[in-house]
Amino acid sequence: MIAEKIKKTVRDVNDFPKPGIVFKDITPILKDPDLCQEILKSLAAQLADEKIDVVAGIESRGFLFGPGLAQLLNVPFIPIRKAGKLPYKTIKESYALEYGTATIEVHEDALFPGQKVLIHDDLLATGGTVVAASKLVMQLGATVAAYSFIISLDFLNGKDRLTSYEANVYSLAGY
Repeated sequence: MIAEKIKKTVRDVNDFPKPGIVFKDITPILKDPDLCQEILKSLAAQLADEKIDVVAGIESRGFLFGPGLAQLLNVPFIPIRKAGKLPYKTIKESYALEYGTATIEVHEDALFPGQKVLIHDDLLATGGTVVAASKLVMQLGATVAAYSFIISLDFLNGKDRLTSYEANVYSLAGY
């Protein structure tokens, strides 16, 4: 089963990025092309009944599988990036972190009103970044169709924060 393969491959890194955090490092997955293909196919299969016009990936690890997922779904990919990284006119959304604030942005012409957007990232933790991405999608007049993650840290209850935007939250492996 894909969840067990992911859990067996993901590396725990203690005290990163700060003491007390156990970071789920997905980079070992990237060394296994067969597992990468299986992850993409599994993500696409979870979304088979969803109407998706665009995949939006969140910087930076949402860029690892997001473009491939968009290709499998035969839809465009758009990046949601940290502030100051996109070259054209953008809209921004700030959000709270445990240790301060952060800002993400998207090109102002990335989405059109009425488009149904899948927001993808590698991992769902508390959901703060994904909520900010949802707000960006809505500012452009599009709607969140679903969320997809490789990993969900269920004990942090991030899914609860997302369901007020969209109830369809998918992940391949939960902790």
